[in-house]
Amino acid sequence: MTKILFINLVSLCILLGGCKSMNRTQKGAVIGTASGGAIGAVIGRASGNTALGAIIGATVGGVSGAGIGRKMDKQAEEMKKKLPDAKVERVGEGIIVEFNEKILFGFDKSDLSPASKKNLDKAITVLNKYPDTDIQVQGHTDIRGTEEYNMSLSEKRATNVSHYLSQHGINSSRLSTKAYGKDAPKYDNNTESGRAQNRRVEFLISANEKMKEDAKKESAK
Repeated sequence: MTKILFINLVSLCILLGGCKSMNRTQKGAVIGTASGGAIGAVIGRASGNTALGAIIGATVGGVSGAGIGRKMDKQAEEMKKKLPDAKVERVGEGIIVEFNEKILFGFDKSDLSPASKKNLDKAITVLNKYPDTDIQVQGHTDIRGTEEYNMSLSEKRATNVSHYLSQHGINSSRLSTKAYGKDAPKYDNNTESGRAQNRRVEFLISANEKMKEDAKKESAK
């Protein structure tokens, strides 16, 4: 068991750190085969990237995972075009879309501004084209303030975004929220720039059960 875990970790480190000749879909297929929920959770905690860990943990892997990856490639490219100011990242069999405070929320704010709603409307246009995906909305804050206050603020941000999506065409069954407060920084909290980037909302886009089943059927042909 220890040997298998070691091989999985080595494989994952190689994929995340190198293998430039492989595209993202191929990497996703191998990650899915080599890892799983436990590995995903470890990677997420170690990197501070909770969305990354969750996506790796939810992979199908193999040929089916490669098929899902191709669909995610297409969706990610459309997201990048629609949301040039957001950070769109393809990971394994999913997509992470990061909205920093300049795009959605001002400092210490959780209400959506008119500009924020316009950016979400752009995301909704793409999300509605790919209905066979689940979307987890994750809220984060910087390190300043108490644990309780930041957790509440991140929860309000994630909830407000999720409500807006469901009120503007996204089926609520696709949506879930997760609040992390200040517990999962991706950037340096010792600088103002880093703190501003940590005040963020992320979309974790992954295949739902229908997409997974369709991918399995396609791979069996």
